[in-house]
Amino acid sequence: MQLFKSAATVGGLTMISRLLGFVRDVMMAAVIGTGPVADAFVVAFRFPNLFRRLFGEGAFNSAFVPLFAKRLEGDGPAAARDFGEEVLAGLLFVLLTVLAIAEIAMPWLMYLFAPGFASEPGKFELAVTLTRIAFPYLVFMSLVALLAGVLNSLHRFTAAAAAPIVLNIVMISVLAFITLAGWGNTARTGKALVWGVSAAGAVQLVMLWVACRRAGMPLKLRRPQMTDRLRRLIALGIPGVVAGGITQLNLVISTIIASLQSSAPSWLYYADRIYQLPLGVVGVAIGVVLLPELSRSLRAGDDNKVRATQNRSVDISMFLTIPAAVALMAIPYPVIQVLFERGAFVASDTQASAAALAAFAAGLPSFVLIKIFSPGFFAREDTRTPMYFAAAGVAVNILAALALFPFFGHVGIAAGTTMAGWLNAGLLGFTLTRRGHFHSDPQLQRNLRLIIAASLAMGLVLIGADHLTAALFNNSYPVLFRSLVLAMLVGIGAGVYFGITYATGVFRPRELKQSLKRK
Repeated sequence: MQLFKSAATVGGLTMISRLLGFVRDVMMAAVIGTGPVADAFVVAFRFPNLFRRLFGEGAFNSAFVPLFAKRLEGDGPAAARDFGEEVLAGLLFVLLTVLAIAEIAMPWLMYLFAPGFASEPGKFELAVTLTRIAFPYLVFMSLVALLAGVLNSLHRFTAAAAAPIVLNIVMISVLAFITLAGWGNTARTGKALVWGVSAAGAVQLVMLWVACRRAGMPLKLRRPQMTDRLRRLIALGIPGVVAGGITQLNLVISTIIASLQSSAPSWLYYADRIYQLPLGVVGVAIGVVLLPELSRSLRAGDDNKVRATQNRSVDISMFLTIPAAVALMAIPYPVIQVLFERGAFVASDTQASAAALAAFAAGLPSFVLIKIFSPGFFAREDTRTPMYFAAAGVAVNILAALALFPFFGHVGIAAGTTMAGWLNAGLLGFTLTRRGHFHSDPQLQRNLRLIIAASLAMGLVLIGADHLTAALFNNSYPVLFRSLVLAMLVGIGAGVYFGITYATGVFRPRELKQSLKRK
């Protein structure tokens, strides 16, 4: 299917971006660890980065793509370009207004962003400064998202998927310079990092503007006006952003609560970076290409294709995601230890981040299912229903995090995010089924049972192997040796999982290869 060909393209580029992101985070952990500068940077980066994930990973497109695609296919490229320019003008006006207010009000906003920093004046002031420098990133990335929506509607996914790679390349370069300059864990290092964030956003914007121009769809600036089409986008867009970005909103809430515990924002950040790899490669990739695919099939009245597309999307995503979740729950300590424990990131940080990673990993399949079920509503221009479910998830996240935090600290916050994810995914799937918009076919039902069984078997094997090799994961052994041991654990787990799924007929290499070929 063309869907999986496009998803493979997006997923492959996302994989490159996330791997470079690991290099970035490994360097950052060594330079600033989990101290005050790291906490301030995490807060400064979290909030503009929220907009990158909200807009860049499909939430904004949930409203824009169906409307733009409708203009493109119904009225032609000129009408679609006209609509895109209307949105560009209105969006830029709003973003610049928000940016100006945020820059002026940042000291007061920081009491909302990180209330726990108020008891540490130096950290609080540094967080204010760093967030002011980083906040223009939200303007750049929101405009990047608009251009990405245009390209996705034209079935051009490569440039938008490759754009995040730029951020990681810039950040790696900045960290390399900091290391050579010997700045270490200082405020100057934090400032250099956030300047790199904003610079990367500007480069990504130029990159996608050039891609749109080459695709024959350049958007020009015009005077902003409130038109009926823009009102329709706003009506769909606000609920869509809330619904599509629920996982990221929950992470922001987690950061706010975590600011009450020293180093907790950093521990959650490093754990988040690990499970974001399968989420981005599988969930985001399929979600980005699924929306335009469903929109086209619904307009064509091809209900059979809609059902087949949804079932196979759940099938292939769970085939990849459930074992990843089980593996991260089974061996979180070796993963964190090998990737991050060096320099300013010490053994106690590894223990804390590993516990958070296990809690986050339990929710990984739900986070992916949200990305897959949401387009079933968005393609029908229903963004309100997912928004209500997202609001319920936010409420559960806040209540669970506040209830568990006094007993389990930052791990309770991660558990609250996982609970919210499963509630949201369950409500989305149940409602789609009840409305007759999703039916799990016999193949999906059988495969899910076997995937879960194979993943649990793999998890038990990994726990046993981890117990036998636990003494090898400490800094008395070279990092290359520890990396090889971790690779061996991953290989054992993969061998068990793929062996069982191949023997039971779930894993069919030939069919998977065919699904990734262009028709």
